Amino acid sequence: MTYTIGIDIGSGAVKSVLFKVDGDRQEWLAKRCERIRRRDPMQLAEEGRDGVLADAGIDPGQVDYIATTGEGENVKFATGHFYSMTTHARGGVFLHPGARAIVDIGALNGRAIYVDERGKVLAYKMTSQCASGSGQFLENIARYLGVAVEEIGPLSQQSKNPEKVSSICAVLAETDVINMVSRSIAPTDILKGIHLSMASRIVKLLKVTGIKEGTALMTGGLALDSGLLAAIREEMANEKANVEVINHPDSIYAGAIGAALWGAFRHGKLAGLQEQAIA
Repeated sequence: MTYTIGIDIGSGAVKSVLFKVDGDRQEWLAKRCERIRRRDPMQLAEEGRDGVLADAGIDPGQVDYIATTGEGENVKFATGHFYSMTTHARGGVFLHPGARAIVDIGALNGRAIYVDERGKVLAYKMTSQCASGSGQFLENIARYLGVAVEEIGPLSQQSKNPEKVSSICAVLAETDVINMVSRSIAPTDILKGIHLSMASRIVKLLKVTGIKEGTALMTGGLALDSGLLAAIREEMANEKANVEVINHPDSIYAGAIGAALWGAFRHGKLAGLQEQAIA
């Protein structure tokens, strides 16, 4: 039996999870998510570790492996670090075993990952960090429009005449939005237009990975944006793509989950090698 912690440090939030792994049985014991908001991510990682242990009533000495991912390679108390592409793939398949693609949309970029049933990465494609299809860009626009982040999805779905943002560059796209506001275009139509522009790029990323059918799971900070999900499904229908895009209530934890599970796997491998060496 192995206790393992996964910590995913993103650009917008630090996610921490605690797992108990016994053979093929994987039990999720606790989770924590803290928005960074100018706070020290390393401090939040430490608080996340302590928080999940306290929530589950587990002593720190019982933890066998602490795995980080994302921007967590400098966490001093970590046992090992895993590349976020592999952790999101593994965590996505844990959340939805039928997923054959992961659409990870974070604060700074987005990516589509084609996976097999074990969560192994088969192919992937990413946007650039300056792209307008990111969480930070959408938050900036919401702030400019005077809209709360949690209102973005519902407002977008009320749109009757969406105004698409043509620019891929986030800076130029923000200029487009300012022009739209000056032309008295409704916030609902602006948000839906942004969602459609993002959805168009996400669908292109998915197609490049090679997935032709099955289920794609959204992960990352924008996974629960209902307006973006609706726009992606709309774009999929327009492209006549046979891929169902879904999300999960715990989609934001996919990277941390994958880190914890890969950590348990690595711990098992290392323990096996030590036993062989002793023998």
